[in-house]
Amino acid sequence: MSLLSHQLELLSPARDADIGIEAINHGADAVYIGGPGFGARASAGNSIQDIERLCKHAHQFNSKIFITLNTILRDDELEGARQMAWDVYNAGADVLIVQDMALLEMDLPPIQLHASTQTDIRTAEKAKFLSDVGFSQIVLARELTLRQIAEIYGAIDPDRTKIEFFIHGALCVAYSGQCFISHAHTGRSANRGDCSQACRLPYEVKDAQGRIVAHDKHVLSMKDNNQSGNLESLINAGVRSFKIEGRYKDMQYVKNITAHYRKLLDEIIEKREGSDLPLSRASSGRTTFTFPPDPNQNFNREFTDYFVNDRKIDIGAFDTPKNPGQSIGWVTAVGEKSVDLELSNKATILHNGDGLCYHTLHKELVGMQINRAEPLQKIGHWRVFPKDPMAGFKDLRKGVEINRNRDMDWVRVLDKKSSDRRIGLWAQLAPTPAGFALTLTDEDGFSGSFEQVAGRESAEGATKNIASLKTQLGRFGNTHFEAIDVSVDEAAQWFIPASQLNHLRREALAKLEAARLQGYQRPERMQPVEPPAVYPEDTLTYLANVFNQKAHDFYAKHGVKVIGAAYESQEEEGEVSLMITKHCVRWSMSLCPKQAKGVTGVQGTVKAEPMQLINGKEKLTLRFDCKPCEMHVVGKLKTQVKNQLTKELALPAETPLKFYRTRPVRVSVDA
Repeated sequence: MSLLSHQLELLSPARDADIGIEAINHGADAVYIGGPGFGARASAGNSIQDIERLCKHAHQFNSKIFITLNTILRDDELEGARQMAWDVYNAGADVLIVQDMALLEMDLPPIQLHASTQTDIRTAEKAKFLSDVGFSQIVLARELTLRQIAEIYGAIDPDRTKIEFFIHGALCVAYSGQCFISHAHTGRSANRGDCSQACRLPYEVKDAQGRIVAHDKHVLSMKDNNQSGNLESLINAGVRSFKIEGRYKDMQYVKNITAHYRKLLDEIIEKREGSDLPLSRASSGRTTFTFPPDPNQNFNREFTDYFVNDRKIDIGAFDTPKNPGQSIGWVTAVGEKSVDLELSNKATILHNGDGLCYHTLHKELVGMQINRAEPLQKIGHWRVFPKDPMAGFKDLRKGVEINRNRDMDWVRVLDKKSSDRRIGLWAQLAPTPAGFALTLTDEDGFSGSFEQVAGRESAEGATKNIASLKTQLGRFGNTHFEAIDVSVDEAAQWFIPASQLNHLRREALAKLEAARLQGYQRPERMQPVEPPAVYPEDTLTYLANVFNQKAHDFYAKHGVKVIGAAYESQEEEGEVSLMITKHCVRWSMSLCPKQAKGVTGVQGTVKAEPMQLINGKEKLTLRFDCKPCEMHVVGKLKTQVKNQLTKELALPAETPLKFYRTRPVRVSVDA
């Protein structure tokens, strides 16, 4: 096993280059970000100039920049995607994250390819195939257990392909790449970066007899992912890249969550020093923070570790998709313009601008922004004056529990410089025949030296002079470096003015930075195995998301005989599975036949009959596949959506694209 297979990569999101730079500063080993187009977050694109700026900053720390090119593409978009791949490569990007297999059939730059979570990697066979066709990193489905991850790790060559796994952030309830509700209902395709988030809507749930099981519940809305307590188990299962969700998230989220996982991973790396399986960071430098990282401070729907430790009943945020915050106390009195609160922690301080919230009698979450907060005479008691009129706060009364979901003091801390990332180096000052030379050698083995011609003047007091030389040479100010050790023994007998030492340090540092820049190596593109690997199945339905001729050609080359068109091709006009998910509404509501098994008086009475989801005029059917323990949300393409997009999907006559729903019949011709 190579050294690289022991490196742990913390992968952070960035909506824009400035957030990406702060992710690097807060300890990210890599950042993923959208380019000018074709990313799975349609409104999170960035210019080539910004990509270049981010790459230059990241590469100073040996951190890498991943570009999301992870949508499915129409034939007329392929050339634009190919050109974008070259543009971001020329700007310095290290990796393309890919969903559409058409890209593997094109003239791409020699850039490393990673398989997006949108490729729906749930099995060892699929993972092995993607490794064999040239993907150096694969993003596994979020729904996998530790055992399933370990099975996939055992099926691939860890020196060839690394496993990436989401450890934090919002959860898509569907298997990634297996949700078509947005396209069916609005024409906005999740596979093309424009999801309308039907999963966060409230639904009425009816059983097969038409009885209401739940009313106005967000039954497809998941809590947020948090694997803080499972990192070492994930490492042992084979995960090497730890991904934070959030290319729509703000600067404060990226700073805080990156810092949180940086500290946790560093603790594990330090713990493993000298062990049989030593671990290391995938980039250079160490990061210090001006704040204690805390995931609870950012927007979240409460947390779950999802299926990593097998199925649990409390994975859903069914009452609200909003941020409920953290409990801080309860209401003691409600006035005409203010609310009195008693805080559970007497040391808690409320601020003007803080966000509070509470639940109504019907569990609806109501927000309350503080316009002015005043401490009362009794310690731990506060009077707050909300920004909005009191009449609008439904069910607000004495005894109601109050949460805080926005702490302005926290916000102000993260609005400022909140981290310092430094690369360690050793400095050695030595006399030369003509003067003095300073050599700087960093933790990665790069060196920079500068020799200065100068006269010699004996120093008075060797001990004091040594201390002075070390102090002066160890000042690296606003650079990305810090001194681990400064050696001046050979030069200790000479007095060297501070201006001369500063000049030596500046010039040697410039040489070191140039050496690092010249020595940076982008990860290599992995070549596919020969002969071409055979895809695990010989038939693909619309679920494979094949949307163009080159993707069709890719699968045909790899042994697939029947290739269905992507749902976005609008050939599936009847009812089909619009979402496939590991989440089960029956299980979460304790209506699963497996839960009833062995329960006297209940066993046999609970059946996995279909249910119905209703939101206004929208109706969806829930069907339950109990063998793999999966739920299918079934519906059909709206007529108006089909009509709306027909022109957009028109293909040039000279490039006809033909798909087959069933295996084509071979016609033999007699000689």
